[in-house]
Amino acid sequence: MTDTTRQLTADAPPGRLINRRSRPGPARLRNLALLPVILVLCVIGFIVSPAFLTTDNLVGVVQQSTELSLLVLAEALILISGRMDLSLESTIGVAPVIAMWLVLPAHGGRFNGLGLLPGWTSVPLCLLVGLVIGAVNGFLILKLRVNGFIATLGMLTMLRGLQVGISQGQSIVTVPGSFSYLGATAWLGVPAAVWICLALYALGGCALAWLRHGRALYALGGNPEAARAAGIRVDRVTCVVLCLGSLLAAFAGVLYTGHYGSVSATQGNGWIFQVFAAAVIGGISLSGGRGTLFGALTGVLTLQLVVNVMTLGGVPPLWNQFLGGAIIIVALVISRFASGERQD
Repeated sequence: MTDTTRQLTADAPPGRLINRRSRPGPARLRNLALLPVILVLCVIGFIVSPAFLTTDNLVGVVQQSTELSLLVLAEALILISGRMDLSLESTIGVAPVIAMWLVLPAHGGRFNGLGLLPGWTSVPLCLLVGLVIGAVNGFLILKLRVNGFIATLGMLTMLRGLQVGISQGQSIVTVPGSFSYLGATAWLGVPAAVWICLALYALGGCALAWLRHGRALYALGGNPEAARAAGIRVDRVTCVVLCLGSLLAAFAGVLYTGHYGSVSATQGNGWIFQVFAAAVIGGISLSGGRGTLFGALTGVLTLQLVVNVMTLGGVPPLWNQFLGGAIIIVALVISRFASGERQD
């Protein structure tokens, strides 16, 4: 945003501020910019292997996207508000580990739980851990005025160490039934995690489009000073979105743990790069105030289709990282030209 635009926004009446800055613009071409890329990837996938368009493969791609999608949803909301949270990749791992630690009894192995609480409390405990992490991030950023990037980077490192320390560096293979249900069950022939993910994206999109507090996120990301002048409680809204982001990351940990039936000591390690890649190629601005959840979701699908096509094509795993990064850059360039906009 230019200085002139900032001044015009700051001088605008409070009612016009939210309406002007908060419109996610569902009709903009930017939101559909990745659809041609996804179509091209589908065609390439079918050419590479006829198995690409089978129901099992497509359902598998979608299910493998759910946990990453929730992290992208969390990060997208935070980025739109003008902040960022690097600790989400640790939250998806440490929240289930702490829940297992408090629930599972000692059994003489390397990992010994405390067994303080019944098994049915494992999911609420996991979500509570996520809320606490978000609240601590909010305290560091808003009250102590620590740089958000540094604060969440430090939190990422600390939580990763806590996860490894509690789990003793090994996977926890005993998972309560409440964890297993959401991650392993299917509704109408489709994994429950997929339905839940779509529902959360729909709720988030509706909140950003029609709820006053959801629209306020765009005002915060566009010009926090003008948002404060318009009567928006900037610190409160920022704290809420940070807590919500960590809550979604913890819930992603529930689904991931239930899906695979265990908690790895490295669960979530390195995911933050994929999260930012999906958000950015999906049209979420790193400078805040712009982007939609639909665009973010198409970014996730693009990344997962790239991985799936390379796997079916027999690409050696050692080249996956290089080719994945190259395709992300190409998709980013295509999306920018297709949308007619340029990145700040």
